[in-house]
Parts: sequence; C-alpha cells; structure tokens
Amino acid sequence: MNRPTKRWKISPMDLESRKHWADYSRAKDEMFAKTDIKVAPWYVVNSEDKKASRLNVIRHLLSMISYKDLTPEQMVLPPIVKAEYVRPPFQQQNFIPVVYR
Repeated sequence: MNRPTKRWKISPMDLESRKHWADYSRAKDEMFAKTDIKVAPWYVVNSEDKKASRLNVIRHLLSMISYKDLTPEQMVLPPIVKAEYVRPPFQQQNFIPVVYR
C-alpha cells in the first residue's frame, strides 16, 4: 500500500478477498493434498523476488526435459565480399525510436 504504482491495481474484489485469505489458503492446501500425485506433481514457487522466481521456474522446467547439446562446432567465417554499393540515406528509412540504451 506504500507504493503508488501498485495501488492503482487494487480492486474492490481484492479488498474483499482479504477477508477470506485463510479460506482460500485452506482450499488450496486441500486441493494440493488431493491432487498432488507422482506423475503430475504440484510445484510451489516462492515469489517474493519475482525475477528470481521466474528464472527458477524456467530452470526447473528446462531441467525436466532431456536434450542433446546441438551447439555447432566453431567455424571460421569467410571474408565479406565488398561490392560497390551505396546505402540509401537514413532519412529515407523508417527507424524505431531509440528509448533504451
């Protein structure tokens, strides 16, 4: 509630749901207990740090997939053949504005 950028996202439903936090938590725990099976397990993500959470989920999912490293062998690129070519003026091209550097 101290961060104005987050407050705009809070709806009346969000405020009402706080009254039922324990009920939601209990229902979630019951659902996990009844549906968490070896062939289709539930995974819980600690999401206090959103960036780290996303990276941990991606790493976890990728660790569950077997793969063969298909990185190509290192190679030597042939030299660029320079032909006589003049690019059109920049003013005639449509560029995306540079916002981030």
